[in-house]
Amino acid sequence: MTTTLPAPPIAPAAVARPYGPDLVTFAGSAAARLRRADATLYDLLNREAARQHSTLMMVAASSVADPSVLACGGSALGNLTAEGYPGGRYHAGCSVADDIERLAIDRAKTAFGAQDAIVQPHSGSSANLAVLTALLAPGDTLLGLDLDCGGHLTHGSPASVSGRYYNAVGYRLTREGLLDYDRIRDLALAHSPKLIVAGASAYPRTIDFARFREIADETGAYLLADISHIAGLVAAGLHPSPIDHAHITTTSTYKQLYGPRGGLILLGRDARSSGPERGTLASTMRRAVFPFTQGTPDLASIAAKARALDFVAGPDFAELAKRLADGAHAIAERLSARGLPLVTGGTDTHMVLIDLRPTGLTGDVAEQALESCGIIVNRNRVPGDTTPVRTTGGLRLGSNTLAARGMDRTAAGACADLVADVLDALRAGSGVLPPAVRSAARARVDELCARHPLPGYLA
Repeated sequence: MTTTLPAPPIAPAAVARPYGPDLVTFAGSAAARLRRADATLYDLLNREAARQHSTLMMVAASSVADPSVLACGGSALGNLTAEGYPGGRYHAGCSVADDIERLAIDRAKTAFGAQDAIVQPHSGSSANLAVLTALLAPGDTLLGLDLDCGGHLTHGSPASVSGRYYNAVGYRLTREGLLDYDRIRDLALAHSPKLIVAGASAYPRTIDFARFREIADETGAYLLADISHIAGLVAAGLHPSPIDHAHITTTSTYKQLYGPRGGLILLGRDARSSGPERGTLASTMRRAVFPFTQGTPDLASIAAKARALDFVAGPDFAELAKRLADGAHAIAERLSARGLPLVTGGTDTHMVLIDLRPTGLTGDVAEQALESCGIIVNRNRVPGDTTPVRTTGGLRLGSNTLAARGMDRTAAGACADLVADVLDALRAGSGVLPPAVRSAARARVDELCARHPLPGYLA
């Protein structure tokens, strides 16, 4: 006779199992496993880590995440499918994921003084596109900063969905490279946009979000503030906040929040106002992300956002933000003193734009020469630039990673002097950098990186 044993009882989900911290990220064992299973890939990852340690990263669109942020991004949450939002998932097994997402939402609201936050966007660009698709119908008018004046692809560029699906009207800068709010108002009155975008990816001066809201209200438009490049300064109170001026604010989380690749949608006083269809503006934005433009969220990235946002809300971040602002000012002062023309003559943010056109150099040549010395920047178009997009007439520099390394004004100024040394030699050599200059600059980069190592990455 066969005896059927009763099935063991299922442990209640709420009962915590005594797992040790080694099961949170599997970091040590995972690295060893990768090294055994795929030595080629392991070597490539090691090489990239070494490159980051040994170069001066002065790209304005990047920063360096704390290892605790990276640990969240490489956690077991990557195994989870959890479509939907906390309390309303379309899969079982999401109770912990719900707690993590709620934590990220609360921390985003605290960091920015927001009434609501959506933490699922995969990037700042996907956050912007979710907003556009929620508020605009194909063919509706969008008013944003032109790409060559410092706008972003998602602000209406014809190279992007934003410029192809919508009637994109661009506003430009003055001859001094500054926003002209009266001209923006005139364009809004003339074109009646349904959405106005305030924000930039290459504009080094303070943005008057209150003035933008006045224009939006006068013309019956929604206002979207894209603060991807200045989110850290906003959170630290070093740049005016758009949260209660814009109907919706978006940001990426890896540029100035020192977090993972990802985006946020933030809402202030307009969060509970009526949306364009049913429900509130906040609920409209949630539907715009899921199910309209995204599917399964990346819960590991959301956990990493929660970790980064906890740091952003703390006192250490305020010091970091002050350091990055001071560093950018020092870079601008030194480059200007060395005779390099700057767009707008300086900066109010973390960003410095060099107009190379008077020097006879192009952005691509300058970028490559600096990289050969261990200085990483990016070529960038400047206002009135007629060069091809892969050539450009300028360079964009930023202080985010220098600040993370602990560099003060003096050290940031030394980095600027290195940039000027290389560009001076490159100009004297008609676009060819002498080997002796390269060697001297590389040695100085090694010295600065050794004196100011990336925090938390070395055992």
